[in-house]
Amino acid sequence: MILASSVDAFVPTFGGSKKAFSEKMAPSSYVTFSATATTTEENTLLLKPIKSLDGTITLPGSKSLSNRILLLSALSDGNTVVDNLLDSDDIQYMLKALKQLEVPLDIKTNEDGSVGKVTVTGQAGPIDSPTPEDVQNLFLGNAGTAMRPLAAALCMGKGKFVLDGVPRMRERPIADLIDGLKQLGADVECVKETGCPPVTTNADGLGGGEASISGKMSSQFLSAMLMAAPAATGDVKISIKDELISAPYVALTIGLMKRFGVNVQIEGDMKGTPSFFIPSTEKYTSPESILVEGDASSASYFIAGAAITGGTVTVRGCGSESVQGDVAFADVMEQMGATVTWAPESITVTRDPDVKLKGVDVDCGEIPDAAMTLAVAALFAEGPTTIRNVYSWRLKETERMKAIVAECTKLGATVEEYRDYCVIHPPEGNKLNDSVLIETYDDHRMAMAFSLAACGGVDVIINDPGCTAKTFPTYFTMLEGITSR
Repeated sequence: MILASSVDAFVPTFGGSKKAFSEKMAPSSYVTFSATATTTEENTLLLKPIKSLDGTITLPGSKSLSNRILLLSALSDGNTVVDNLLDSDDIQYMLKALKQLEVPLDIKTNEDGSVGKVTVTGQAGPIDSPTPEDVQNLFLGNAGTAMRPLAAALCMGKGKFVLDGVPRMRERPIADLIDGLKQLGADVECVKETGCPPVTTNADGLGGGEASISGKMSSQFLSAMLMAAPAATGDVKISIKDELISAPYVALTIGLMKRFGVNVQIEGDMKGTPSFFIPSTEKYTSPESILVEGDASSASYFIAGAAITGGTVTVRGCGSESVQGDVAFADVMEQMGATVTWAPESITVTRDPDVKLKGVDVDCGEIPDAAMTLAVAALFAEGPTTIRNVYSWRLKETERMKAIVAECTKLGATVEEYRDYCVIHPPEGNKLNDSVLIETYDDHRMAMAFSLAACGGVDVIINDPGCTAKTFPTYFTMLEGITSR
């Protein structure tokens, strides 16, 4: 156990690429602020105290769904019109990679310059290099949802590829995926000393086979292999040899594959050591059009904000019929004391002023992104909150466990840190420290989750607010739109 009671000893230093604030905030589709509520200076954002959050939020498209849909569209037979695609850094990296690989894209833009509908002309099979004799160098930033699926999919075609990203991407493990692809016969390597990108591939197509991989570090490795499998010429069987974390994300992948005409056969329990079989007869066919569901991880900030302040917020774009596991975060808020009302495509959250939030003990292995929001909500609860089964935090855009411990401690909490869980003891009387500078570590979810600290009646200063461009460029504008002070 590591007990964080003083900040200085626990402020982590992380790898990563820091873009200039002007680069991230300049586009017209990005954030603008009300002068009465927020100011920007020296790449920081001052959030004044938030009394209540009330209103309706229409969520941007899901990051996880957006990049999966783009890749499946590219592998399919036929044209696919993608609507409500998330317009963010991670999706831009995938779009740029597909353009570089000469997958035809027709991108419509909205009046504000943001991405509108995108039509993808599928390749009816694997994606080959447009320059077979030359190496295609694909830069994917810090987009794990582009790096992992492309690393697998490009093994199924022909060509020479190097997939790389920002310094933090070179710290994010990918060796388990590379090992699985090698078992299928792929000529693919990552950096042996680190098990991380860059990934080098000499692709000549794959005939199928069997692979046994670990599912303990990231479900994206399995999802990547599943999505690539129908582009092989033979049957593919993938087995999990230990345990599978974040199983809802795998279910999301399999559900999308079904939308594109591919049925994955599952043997065993998804919470155990399942196996997945994709016969060679299963090939992708375009659904012609597909709507990207609203991002459930992004919904968590507004859901928690309503629970903390006692306001009433409705998030539209995901609800009881959502395919995303992170909608379960609303159940956690209900467990803490919020009132939650479900509809097929929306969630409404409020809290009776006579009901105080109470600390909870939750296994967050299936909602690791939304669990970051829970860490901030815990600052407003009576009693400690234990967030379990989140080792994957340590492998994300930054070392999130260290980051969350550091920033919660700055705000006045006492945090016990363990290998795969933490216990957050809120400040006495839930009184947060004023005017705390929140480090975001180039991690979009740190910026958004810790913005809710302003609900504690204190000023909060967010460093590098433009990092939200990774998944939610307009977050602070939308937050301001439902804020009362």
